[in-house]
Amino acid sequence: MSKKITLFLIISCLSILFIGCAQSADDNTANAASPENNTEVESQQTADESSENNASNALEDTPTVIRLEGSDTGLPNPFKHLTRGPGMSKMQILYDSLLEIDADGYIPWLAESYHIDETGKIFTFKLVENAKWHDGTPLTAEDVLFTFEYYKTHTPVVDNLNIDGTYIVESVVQSDTWTIDIHVSQVDNTNLSRLGGVRILPKHIWETVDDPIAYDAPDATIGSGPYYMTHYDPVKGEYRYEAFDAYWGPAPAVDAIEWLPVSDSILAFENSEISLVNVSADLLTRYEGDDAFVVRKLPSFHAYRLMMNMTDVPALEAVNVRQAMAYGIDREALVAKIARGAAEVSSMGYVPKTSKWYNPEIEAYAFDAAHAKSLLDGQTYHFRLLTGNTPSEVKLAELIKLDLEQIGITVAIESVESKTRDEAIKTGDYELLLVNSGGMGGDPDYLRSIYGNASANTAALSASTLKGYQNETVAELAIEQAHTLDENQRMTLIHEMQSLIATDVPMIMLYTNQDNFVYRASEYDGWYARFDHSKLDHNKLSYVVPTP
Repeated sequence: MSKKITLFLIISCLSILFIGCAQSADDNTANAASPENNTEVESQQTADESSENNASNALEDTPTVIRLEGSDTGLPNPFKHLTRGPGMSKMQILYDSLLEIDADGYIPWLAESYHIDETGKIFTFKLVENAKWHDGTPLTAEDVLFTFEYYKTHTPVVDNLNIDGTYIVESVVQSDTWTIDIHVSQVDNTNLSRLGGVRILPKHIWETVDDPIAYDAPDATIGSGPYYMTHYDPVKGEYRYEAFDAYWGPAPAVDAIEWLPVSDSILAFENSEISLVNVSADLLTRYEGDDAFVVRKLPSFHAYRLMMNMTDVPALEAVNVRQAMAYGIDREALVAKIARGAAEVSSMGYVPKTSKWYNPEIEAYAFDAAHAKSLLDGQTYHFRLLTGNTPSEVKLAELIKLDLEQIGITVAIESVESKTRDEAIKTGDYELLLVNSGGMGGDPDYLRSIYGNASANTAALSASTLKGYQNETVAELAIEQAHTLDENQRMTLIHEMQSLIATDVPMIMLYTNQDNFVYRASEYDGWYARFDHSKLDHNKLSYVVPTP
């Protein structure tokens, strides 16, 4: 399949190289409009501090290639990429959406403007008029209309259009070649981000595809993004994207992006085999103070958490057992020994402590082995713990095992490849499972996705993967907060949800790492963090030149 994709896309590339570079979007800064605001927002782009270096890179005569550590994350289209961040981000580089995300919020993208009517239930999007698919076909409102209709019966990996089993889009009306009106069923704080984040599909390719999961023709990755795929080897985990010269918006910042497997990311970076690396705190002294390197320290919206299968393991249904485990794991020691102190113990209410929505009054679950033993009341238990096979994950699992043994819970560790572990999250083939996962940035509606009954904003973790947890009060609050437009009232509801979640302990939140990204500015200095996601290499805006 990879050879077919490579051949097709190279031929497609040659056929469109003579199309001139499209105009860039306007240079303004956007904030997403709330449903209660009858506001029209015009096309905007934001510039990072390093945009000048981006522009100079794009103008160099010699090819500029960003190389990143990678592995197989699936075919990068909306139906076949893996659920975790690396798979999602590769897909998003190829496929545009109506809105994009920058450091401050949501900004117009394929939609040069949008308007929300006074009811908060009709969203009008005016498209840019010069967008093209990678095969040269113009992108119009007909593609957008088709996309929303197609996703209703063909669910993508990231399914933001279903809430509680209900498709939120009632109808889509195409006003003209470049304008659509999307009617939603009810007012919701997340409607704009849900609609705006949908990856638009080329109608001329997908309208004849009945089974998108099985579809693997050479045009299965044709999108409208700033890069197109020229190589994919699922066995080696290799990808190569090349700049789409006919891109309508901000110009691609480099000639190509490559993902390749490496055995040691630090060694690969220091040998200039990859362009960016995320290092542990104890290695920062190798780069700080050296003008050859740039160090970016960012709060992570990922956290290690211990998931518990309450569906298949009766002992884990008991809240006292889950609470005992939460008290019995010395999370401060994990931060010191695994993260070298460059991390923060997570809130058991899930919302990060850096968020304005965080509730500081909930139970903190400070380490207390004696209290943990009292909660177990002399009972002993044995569980199987599934973890990834990286050295840090295995060491973390071993420390958890030692802590739990002290309170009467023995653990058998099984380490597997990350893909196997991630698949187990979906299938429920685990008793305890250790994973470092994101989905903790931006709007706290992620609580509805994970602890309520709603579909997930991020497919990696959702109510369907949190096996066996159900609290009707939490579910009711999750719905109420989504429809509450008054922020103070919504804050109260979000705080109450965190308190209940912390009491129930449906999963044990361990700690959140600090991201320490290192790169050479002389090679590329266009890395950009989103307001809801700190991984520099996962952000589409890291790979385009902001409009000056």
